[in-house]
Amino acid sequence: MELGIRIKELRNVQGINQDELANKLFVSRQTVSNWENGKSYPDIQSVLLLSEIFDVSVDNLLKGDIEKMEKIVTEDTQQDINKMIVYARVMVFFYGIMLVSAPILVHLIGLWFLIPYAIEAALGIYFAYKVEEIKKKHDVQTYKEIIRFSKGERLTHTEKIEEKVKRPYQKVLSAIISGLIAIVIFVGLQFILLKFLK
Repeated sequence: MELGIRIKELRNVQGINQDELANKLFVSRQTVSNWENGKSYPDIQSVLLLSEIFDVSVDNLLKGDIEKMEKIVTEDTQQDINKMIVYARVMVFFYGIMLVSAPILVHLIGLWFLIPYAIEAALGIYFAYKVEEIKKKHDVQTYKEIIRFSKGERLTHTEKIEEKVKRPYQKVLSAIISGLIAIVIFVGLQFILLKFLK
C-alpha cells in the first residue's frame, strides 16, 4: 500500500483533517496534501512523528515503501534544490539587468525604455514566483530554513519550531526591505528620467 493512502486512512481513522495533522507535524497543509496525493514523500523525521501521532510502528506505517520513499525524497528534493538555485540566480540576473539597463535604454530610446524594462521586471517576478512555489512545497520560509534546504539538509524538530516562531517577523522584515528596494528603484528611475530626458 502506498504511504500517501496509508497516511490518509490513518488520518481519517483519527478524525483529523489535513490542517490539524499539518500543525502536529509542523508542516503546511499543502505538504500533507502532497504526501497523500503521492506528489512527495515525508522525510524521516516526519515519518517518525506520523508513527507517534497515529500510534503505529514505522514498519506498519510504511509497509514496504521505505526504499521507494528514500529514493523519491532524495531525487525529488535534490531536483527542487537545483531548480530553486537556478531560479534565484535568474531572478537576481533580471533585477540586476533592470538596474544597469535603465539609464542606457533611456539614453538610447527615451521613454520607449519602459517596454524592455517591463519585460525584464516581468521575467524577474516570474522567477521569484517559481522560487516561492518550491519554498512553499517544502515548507521553508525563514532564512535559516532556506539555507539548510539549499544544502540538502533539514532542521531538527526543535529548530523547526524555533523557525516557525520567526516566520511572522521575517515576513514583516521582508515586506519592509521589498518596500525600500521599490522606493530606491522608483527614485532612481525618476533621477534617470530627469537627467537623460531634459
